[in-house]
Amino acid sequence: MSHTPLSYKDAGVDIDAGDALVERIKPLAKKTMREGVLAGIGGFGALFEVPKRYKEPVLVSGTDGVGTKLKLAFEWQMHDTVGIDLVAMSVNDVLVQGAEPLFFLDYFACGKLDVDTAAAVVGGIARGCELSGCALIGGETAEMPGMYPPGEYDLAGFCVGAVEKSQILSGQNVGPGDVVLGLASSGVHSNGFSLVRKCIERASSSVPSELDGKPFRQAIMEPTRLYVKPVLAALQAHRDSAQGIKALAHITGGGLLENIPRVLPEGLAAHLQQGSWPTSELFAWLQKTAGIDALEMNRTFNNGIGMVVVVGAGQAQAVSDFLRAAGEQVYTIGRIAPRGEGAAVVVA
Repeated sequence: MSHTPLSYKDAGVDIDAGDALVERIKPLAKKTMREGVLAGIGGFGALFEVPKRYKEPVLVSGTDGVGTKLKLAFEWQMHDTVGIDLVAMSVNDVLVQGAEPLFFLDYFACGKLDVDTAAAVVGGIARGCELSGCALIGGETAEMPGMYPPGEYDLAGFCVGAVEKSQILSGQNVGPGDVVLGLASSGVHSNGFSLVRKCIERASSSVPSELDGKPFRQAIMEPTRLYVKPVLAALQAHRDSAQGIKALAHITGGGLLENIPRVLPEGLAAHLQQGSWPTSELFAWLQKTAGIDALEMNRTFNNGIGMVVVVGAGQAQAVSDFLRAAGEQVYTIGRIAPRGEGAAVVVA
């Protein structure tokens, strides 16, 4: 019996490709560097020092993926924006606590490493970090033969942020009469894509050529909006327990109906006015193609609102004006009221 030598590459793992990817990533990560980074990509662990301007820093962590939106990225060969989605899903969650995202790490897993594809994905991750003001300081690329079909990969991301202990947004100051503001989403973001894909399958060759002035595929794959910089600035300007920003809700899986209650005290409800924000062609097409009612839309998709801001009535206009000046589309979508026997979110 002959024993021909077997290398790791013969077994399906190309170390040289992995090294080439790291070299492609380094300049991308370098663009995201910020105060606090002591050691980044290349070591066994990344080092980060909490900025000294924090007096009582509390660390806030978040992790997420991109979900089945990746299936469309594979099919349509659109890999350059799913990295932005990955970052946004975590940094927007960390933001909800009032925290500033500090650093981010990614996990990229595949069966066979394609350096160009992986570099496109990580390029999106770096761009998302850059737009959020957080550093991409490490990650893991796992090449695992036989674990994934050819051309497919999986993504996960991990973010750590910080907030002053006295400035944590818990929602406990929310009260009746507070105003609910909605910040426009950029599209479907990264939730509900199992249904999106079913709609595309159902429509088959009759999908529209454009939605909201964008080619169909671009409209579907538009990356998740990053709310970090405008909202952090608004918090800095309007953080007051009596009338300022009292709570934030990132509208992800579960839509408006399941995410807003997560930041409301017991006994309160958000009464939203349907039609107080515009319905895009994208969401109108999804609703018509799926054949679902408004209730199902609001518990499946963000439906046009990617972040909710609960603010005291006395500063609602000032906060709206501030966020609009920062580039956000802002809508007054409802009020907080006693819950009684009703649901935690009422859309009427």
